Amino acid sequence: MIRPWPLKQSRIEVQNRIFTLCTKTAVSPLTGREHDFYILEAGDWVNVLPLTKDDQVLLVRQFRHGTREVTLEIPGGLIEPGQTPEQAAARELLEETGHAGRLSLLGRIRPNPAILNNWCYAFLARDVEETEAKHLDESEDLELVKVPLEQVPALIARGVIDHALVLSAFFLLGLDQRRFKGANGET
Repeated sequence: MIRPWPLKQSRIEVQNRIFTLCTKTAVSPLTGREHDFYILEAGDWVNVLPLTKDDQVLLVRQFRHGTREVTLEIPGGLIEPGQTPEQAAARELLEETGHAGRLSLLGRIRPNPAILNNWCYAFLARDVEETEAKHLDESEDLELVKVPLEQVPALIARGVIDHALVLSAFFLLGLDQRRFKGANGET
């Protein structure tokens, strides 16, 4: 039977606004030996799958520094202190796209439990409409792209959409709707 590894010590290596890198020393319940593990402690995140009334998905194209590439994603970001996941989803959608809509939780995902301790909450925003100009953070540069929902599986299959958390949101939408096409209509 798999058992938790007792934690012997934890020390902070690096800390900033986005994450804390910790070294955690744990003891193997099988061998009794100590091992160091490097964990990124981060606040929870949200991502939002925005759909217009005519089943267009609002995607954002942006440069990602980790891969040094331009990606195609859905809006998302950190849950700020004092915010609920739904409030953060509404804020991120408005900031990154200038749109608002009816939010519903699709589910929550562990981004990478091997090295991260947080959750990502995936929301569906239905009937999104532009309500104001987008207002990006100083370090953001986003281009808004509308794509018919029915074309998303092909974009995923071709690797155009390849961000794991974005793929998870579309997967959860498929579970929620039991189909990919016509998510704003009857199922």
